[in-house]
Amino acid sequence: MNFEVLDPGLAEYAPAMHSTLDPVLDAHLNPSLLQNVELDPEGVALEALPVQESVHIMEGVYSELHSVVAEVGVPVSVSHFDLHEEMLWVGSHGGHATSFFGPALERYSSFQVNGSDDIRQIQSLENGILFLTKNNLKYMARGGLIIFDYLLDESEDMHSLLLTDSSTLLVGGLQNHILEIDLNTVQETQKYAVETPGVTIMRQTNRFFFCGHTSGRVSLRDLRTFKVEHEFDAFSGSLSDFDVHGNLLATCGFSSRLTGLACDRFLKVYDLRMMRAITPLQVHVDPAFLRFIPTYTSRLAIISQSGQCQFCEPTGLANPADIFHVNPVGPLLMTFDVSASKQALAFGDSEGCVHLWTDSPEPSFNPYSRETEFALPCLVDSLPPLDWSQDLLPLSLIPVPLTTDTLLSDWPAANSAPAPRRAPPVDAEILRTMKKVGFIGYAPNPRTRLRNQASSSCSEQGLLFVAIPYRLKESDSEFDSFSQVTESPIGREEEPHRHMVSKKYRKVTIKYSKLGLEDFDFKHYNKTLFAGLEPHIPNAYCNCMIQVLYFLEPVRCLIQNHLCQKEFCLACELGFLFHMLDLSRGDPCQGSNFLRAFRTIPEASALGLILADSDEASGKGNLARLIQRWNRFILTQLHQDLQELEVPQAYRGAGGSSFCSSGDSVIGQLFSCEMENCSLCRCGSETVRASSTLLFTLSYPEDKTGKNCDFAQVLKRSICLEQNTQAWCDNCEKYQPTIQTRNICHLPDILVINCEVNSLKEADFWRMQAEVAFKIAIKKHGGEISKNKEFALADWKELGSPEGMLMCPSIEELKNVWLPFSIRMKMTKNKGLDVCNWTDGDEMQWGPARAEEEHGVYVYDLMATVVHILDSRTGGSLVAHIKVGETYHQRKEGVTHQQWYLFNDFLIEPIDKHEAVQFDMNWKVPAILYYIKRNLNSKYNLNIKNPIEASVLLAEASLARKQRKTHTTFIPLMLNEMPQVGDLVGLDAEFVTLNEEEAELRSDGTKSTIKPSQMSVARITCVRGQGPNEGIPFIDDYISTQEQVVDYLTQYSGIKPGDLDAKISSKHLTTLKSTYLKLRFLIDIGVKFVGHGLQKDFRVINLMVPKDQVLDTVYLFHMPRKRMISLRFLAWYFLDLKIQGETHDSIEDARTALQLYRKYLELSKNGTEPESFHKVLKGLYEKGRKMDWKVPEPEGQTSPKNAAVFSSVLAL
Repeated sequence: MNFEVLDPGLAEYAPAMHSTLDPVLDAHLNPSLLQNVELDPEGVALEALPVQESVHIMEGVYSELHSVVAEVGVPVSVSHFDLHEEMLWVGSHGGHATSFFGPALERYSSFQVNGSDDIRQIQSLENGILFLTKNNLKYMARGGLIIFDYLLDESEDMHSLLLTDSSTLLVGGLQNHILEIDLNTVQETQKYAVETPGVTIMRQTNRFFFCGHTSGRVSLRDLRTFKVEHEFDAFSGSLSDFDVHGNLLATCGFSSRLTGLACDRFLKVYDLRMMRAITPLQVHVDPAFLRFIPTYTSRLAIISQSGQCQFCEPTGLANPADIFHVNPVGPLLMTFDVSASKQALAFGDSEGCVHLWTDSPEPSFNPYSRETEFALPCLVDSLPPLDWSQDLLPLSLIPVPLTTDTLLSDWPAANSAPAPRRAPPVDAEILRTMKKVGFIGYAPNPRTRLRNQASSSCSEQGLLFVAIPYRLKESDSEFDSFSQVTESPIGREEEPHRHMVSKKYRKVTIKYSKLGLEDFDFKHYNKTLFAGLEPHIPNAYCNCMIQVLYFLEPVRCLIQNHLCQKEFCLACELGFLFHMLDLSRGDPCQGSNFLRAFRTIPEASALGLILADSDEASGKGNLARLIQRWNRFILTQLHQDLQELEVPQAYRGAGGSSFCSSGDSVIGQLFSCEMENCSLCRCGSETVRASSTLLFTLSYPEDKTGKNCDFAQVLKRSICLEQNTQAWCDNCEKYQPTIQTRNICHLPDILVINCEVNSLKEADFWRMQAEVAFKIAIKKHGGEISKNKEFALADWKELGSPEGMLMCPSIEELKNVWLPFSIRMKMTKNKGLDVCNWTDGDEMQWGPARAEEEHGVYVYDLMATVVHILDSRTGGSLVAHIKVGETYHQRKEGVTHQQWYLFNDFLIEPIDKHEAVQFDMNWKVPAILYYIKRNLNSKYNLNIKNPIEASVLLAEASLARKQRKTHTTFIPLMLNEMPQVGDLVGLDAEFVTLNEEEAELRSDGTKSTIKPSQMSVARITCVRGQGPNEGIPFIDDYISTQEQVVDYLTQYSGIKPGDLDAKISSKHLTTLKSTYLKLRFLIDIGVKFVGHGLQKDFRVINLMVPKDQVLDTVYLFHMPRKRMISLRFLAWYFLDLKIQGETHDSIEDARTALQLYRKYLELSKNGTEPESFHKVLKGLYEKGRKMDWKVPEPEGQTSPKNAAVFSSVLAL
């Protein structure tokens, strides 16, 4: 409300007027209000106590319940009932805020909001309170802590705010605009121009925004665009207050008289259905405030500044008998508010007093208020009794005076040794609920103990809250306070894995909204330029292994150079996926086409690699075994696919990983290890067979003594395997016990190892060896491990010395490490093999590895580890640690260095190299290891030659048996029509549904998508974008599918049952791979695709297209923060075309998109006049809202080109 109009003296109020207030009662002040109220020398009340007398309240009739003093002598500027808790908020002209709890008005909090300006409006939110001053918006917690402080321009003079939703705020004032502020980002998002400046009051209904102006006018504005829909000139002078309820708008204000402004005793009431005024309501008081208080009827409460209050019906007559009087301490009432329950009224006067009127003795401010949180009372008790039998009792509980004498607790140095106090373990509930922002974690207080107290040990008498920082030398370990508390959450919770798994290793899921994936922030999980892989596709558990193969440079180049004619070739599909990973700049990719081909391979199904959706969702499958079988399968399959292309007559091995070396592929050269298998029968007969394998499986020793066993020894035992088994002996002509040994003839360039940690026995072996390796590492650097696994003080000093830091890594880096970063392998003359761990120090001693290769000595460096994450909540997941080489960093980031990364589906994060070899067997289990020879890349040709040629665009035969030439819907490109760089191609695609969407309804009625529907492309159309045949299709392929279609979406796709079946279809039917190659060639050649909604089309087709090659009309004709417009409406509005009548047709849609792009260039003058085109878009959106975004169906409907709005647009 405009205070300048009401009382000029109040408008000039300054806090300094009351800074020297004498502690004597004001003449107007009611002495009963200040009983037991103490005043400090400055004159400010220290306590605001309620009225002492008990007040009798008659049910259903408003009467005064309590009155309190907020600030003595400082006028109350605004009052507000909290919408979430039983609290009343009061703001003063001095910028001070005070809150009162409950009907008794007990003071809850009091704090300064602004040092110089008055508080003009208060708005309660779930987590705090918004305060509006002249040019400042402050969000504070109910206790007074600042959440944010948003400073507006100094020229602003704000008076009102309106919360439009939970995160959007409108702020208005005496200037000619209204600001829209996003509370999440605390930024100004929109500035709406106001034709009539001076918006001091704002209200909202489900139809309009209502803005009250100082000129006496009320404007009704559209909820979406903030455009003025209607205006009421209520008063000729100024507007004092207004309120809206149902279809009624009631206003009060001032009229212009000869002597100035006078309060008008006629309330102007308007009917919002007919948008006209109804009979004014004459009242018997001078109205300054009014509110609807709808209980049984739509009654109005009209309040005057002198304290008179009248209730009346807005469409009836006012009765003088309905007037009651509020007794303000000061001369004027300054503020008025009604609680959400309509049971309480609050008045604030000019002397700083607040009056609460209610209609019941025990009112509630809200229908459903949450519990208010109070500060804990100060616990001041008598000194606790001390039990001298407890050795760890903190003697600091005894208060002692300051003295320079020796205290009894000062033990001689000979009898004690200081021990560093460890931080107590963090509560498991805090770890479970903690959210990290940067490097800081936030979690709600579980309130398991009182503040400033933490248990550190447990005894028979109970918990001790402070532990003594010294330890007696003679005390046993059972008295050690630290041995009583486990460091990890194991044993303290029913689900320990929930707290052990580090956040970045947990299974990541995509949260779907009504926009699908468009508003999901993948950048939050991946701040690198490498591409992650989406996990929601069936059988996407292999994402981590796909990344491992991609970052093997020779494998990547080999796969991308491969192309064959097989419809379902894993090597081809993997090459297409690698190409997408190359093009991506941090955006995630999906391997849908690769996994589609993977599901069609019979061997994959026979090996149990195809998971059902239920098994994948519930985590029933053993992911560690599954990924190791997948690792063996993919290497074998890639070897066979490439072997068939290079040597068609090559032998295809039927056995899992063994095959003949003749006609070997490049995969064989990289991974194959040639071996001799010797079988020695007890009769003395020996049989030798040559074979090869692509990977090795670790075989662990049976020794349980816990002695040190290097990884190199276990690896040598696994490669040169010796075992006793029953085998056929040709000499004995029967099965005999034989000794089988394996000798290595040739070492591979890439050493692949399946860890086979599939049981508790193998896990215990890794854990035990890691502990032994940890002790050895500590000894090596001068430390001894004590029995209770704690370091003596001298050990810590030595490890912390500069000399020690130079020679050894940190303690945390040595824990859970058994795996070496490098191993050295040497072939001996008698076909033996020497394997040993290799460190940088060994290289300084023996010389570089390249010189030793001439003597059969090879050094292998760890390149990747695939680990199984054990998480009881999600069923576990698979992640990979990958050492990304220099060439990948050079292509993506322009730098040359090597770095270890964690790949967890679409989460990618750089990690320390030690993290790649640390395996806490409680939740992080190794599955697959990849070692590569040093200088491997120099041995192979790493050039990639695009294998896709222009011939893919030429005419091809259809798979459909019944297809006839008369049904042909396209003309293939001729050789002289081959597209060039920058040529336009109109594109549209239609899809069918393979799996329905999985969603759930929340308790509030909103839908949450658990798993989106799985779509498959069914038709792809490309039309010429220039030349004499512009608009004529050159690709119109229907895609044959072998998977079951659950919904053809005929209304939206035009695809009918049978169109995709080669036996009965009459369409031009092709394979997905054939059409995919055509689109890949167009992308590689550099054409620009024009279409509507291409982002989704390319996503389902599984193509990565550079952004500068996409011209999407859905974004060309779009205004920020507005809805997307359909192709049908755009075609009707701009082109006077009616498309998509009964169903969709991709040829029609692609042509229309091309025409719309031409129209865009015409209207925007080739993009040189954005302002004029912005006016075109405003006309488009205005027409769309009037038409409800529907194209008129009757033929008699006038074209938009004949409308005045469109002719004005064309005049631009």
